[in-house]
Amino acid sequence: QVQPVESGGGLVQAGGSLRLSCVASGHTFNYHTWGWFRQAPGKEREFVAGITWSGTSTNYADSVKGRFTISRENARNTVTLQMNSLKSEDSAVYYCAASWIATVPTTRDAYPYWGQGTQVTVSS
Repeated sequence: QVQPVESGGGLVQAGGSLRLSCVASGHTFNYHTWGWFRQAPGKEREFVAGITWSGTSTNYADSVKGRFTISRENARNTVTLQMNSLKSEDSAVYYCAASWIATVPTTRDAYPYWGQGTQVTVSS
């Protein structure tokens, strides 16, 4: 079992950048696909980006392609989401989550392990 903890959220102006980190305790980090989701007030939690256990395959929501980059460093049990060219519609609580599925699933129920989330606010 892993327990993810997110950090790096904050307030940024539109067009700016933020780097979110997810550090997970537990000895199974390397075996998981890892994903980032986000949830804005009054909206469903949605998939943002994901990366396979080896780091060789990634998947992104259309809304963030070309702006966000997900990466992982297994030696440090860390998954990172680099967010550039931020827009006001990117404002949300961002969650890190782990899945046992080898490909990158995009649905919430494929991820049994979740962090508490970190708030990202983009001012226009």
